[in-house]
Amino acid sequence: MAKYYKLRKDLSIDFFGHELFRIECIKELKNIKIGELGGYIEKEKNLTGDAWIYGNAKVYGDAKVYGNAEVYGDAKVYGDAKVYGDAKVYGNAEVYGDAWIYGNAEVYGDAKVYGDAKVYGNAEVYGDEIQKKGDVCNIMGQVYNITITTNHMKIGCQYHSKTAWFKFRDSEIEKMDGQQALDFWKVWKPILKLICKKDK
Repeated sequence: MAKYYKLRKDLSIDFFGHELFRIECIKELKNIKIGELGGYIEKEKNLTGDAWIYGNAKVYGDAKVYGNAEVYGDAKVYGDAKVYGDAKVYGNAEVYGDAWIYGNAEVYGDAKVYGDAKVYGNAEVYGDEIQKKGDVCNIMGQVYNITITTNHMKIGCQYHSKTAWFKFRDSEIEKMDGQQALDFWKVWKPILKLICKKDK
């Protein structure tokens, strides 16, 4: 694929020891015009496909944004994270570690997605996942909506303590809403464990 942006060496910034360069569109892309400035990346491997980074957003380290993905606002994607497909990361959100955001997923607000977490499909992650008293993390757009508070977690219409959720046997999960519930739990249990562990 032909190159569609260039690194503006004259518009570089130092960001926690990483030299980041503002990008400039050199070939019309989606709704991006030639000459339009985007966000900041460390190297060309950070941004490929038809993806774009806007505003003050930053992508660095070995992170990759590709496909039709968009990163904007003050969002940061770094480490070995991947954002691709039609995914969007924006606001003050951070995606890092080995996290993957893909499909039509959106991560925004003050949310942080990290570790080996994967957010995909039509999922939405927002709020502040590192919770203080009264703060809430919501994951929307999957088979069941998920709300995580300091000590409890609501999945669909089931509301239990975090401790109880992770002690449920597969047979107990299946009784909540059949095979669909069990299939959902098998995918989301490790992700939710990571989120809840980091909340402590």
